[in-house]
Amino acid sequence: MKSKKQIRVGMVGYRLMGRAHSHAYRDFPFYFDSDTIPVLQAVAGRDEEGVKAAADKMGWASWETDWRRLIEREDIDLIDIVTPNNTHAEIVIAAAEAGKHVFCEKPLALSLDQAKQMLEAVKKAGVTHMVCHNYRFSPAVQFAKKLIEEGRLGKIYHIRATFLQDWLMDPDFPLIWRLRKEVSGGGTLGDLGAHIIDLARFLVGEFSEVVGMMETFIKKRPLGSMTDNLKGRIESDQRGEVTVDDATAFLAHFENGALGTFESSRFSRGNRAGNRFEINGEKGSLRWDMENLNNLQVYLADDEPGLQGFRTINCTEEEHPYAGSYWPSGHILGYEHTFINIVSELMNGISQGYSPQPNFEDGVKNQAVLEAVEESVQTRSWVGVSEKVHVLS
Repeated sequence: MKSKKQIRVGMVGYRLMGRAHSHAYRDFPFYFDSDTIPVLQAVAGRDEEGVKAAADKMGWASWETDWRRLIEREDIDLIDIVTPNNTHAEIVIAAAEAGKHVFCEKPLALSLDQAKQMLEAVKKAGVTHMVCHNYRFSPAVQFAKKLIEEGRLGKIYHIRATFLQDWLMDPDFPLIWRLRKEVSGGGTLGDLGAHIIDLARFLVGEFSEVVGMMETFIKKRPLGSMTDNLKGRIESDQRGEVTVDDATAFLAHFENGALGTFESSRFSRGNRAGNRFEINGEKGSLRWDMENLNNLQVYLADDEPGLQGFRTINCTEEEHPYAGSYWPSGHILGYEHTFINIVSELMNGISQGYSPQPNFEDGVKNQAVLEAVEESVQTRSWVGVSEKVHVLS
């Protein structure tokens, strides 16, 4: 350990995603051989009592109550941002200007213009940057990518993707920050849809145009906050207006000719985390479900008659991406391992001086799709995606 280069991490925020990121930094050296090692140097949060308790519990060496002070510290190399979406841009730009590498939760920004400013800042500073789309790093999703790149599915015709939840169906669930557009930037589209958009870009290709619809089922909610486990805490008898969508669905054309259908909702009873996709090509199909994330279902048309059908591949073999770093075959991996896997790529990027995907360029392209869907809902028409990101170079 002493011979490895230390990457001293400063994390802004410490709740649900802060726990996931902290766990990943701590466990990464146990599973992956690397010439770099993350050090949990300091965590920042506005609530002094809360951030101190989080630092003690999660193993951070120190804590700050002002993220600006964290960025100013000379003993910090990487800034990790797990705060509400309206704070991402200011923290990222300040971190980049201070020469810190940046790891940011999704969605990258409140708007496409803001995302472009963030990309410009990290590129100008020459720092490593990534967006935490952790679901790319399930071994099953990575294996799906491998099969597609090998041509096993041939030309891709369709992707159907959903991210369905049900934790907001109670009309008395409080008006948390995720339900306020000025803080979150969007509702299920930005929170859940961002994940399936990123998976679609990763597996199928770039979006060409989209058309969508949105609905907000509960217009007003009691004021309150949220715990780390998506539980609500009502703090007032007053009610405030919900300013984001409860559900969004949209259609898409891809630049390679594929068609896509996408749905995100927090009103899908019985779905806790229904992040799923099916991809159909000329030679076969793939299916994946995050609630059963180790398994990839594969259909290959060249199987002999009588044996054709979806087979279930348990992606825990050494041949499957990342899986060989963990346990023997069939010893199941979990949600937390997707974060360890993305941290392994982040550490490699910092060590070798590049920005692994998904990086801020991916964040901008994802944001362009989100903005195009919102625009299509407002105009009730198809909206092009490609021209929104033409400034990237």
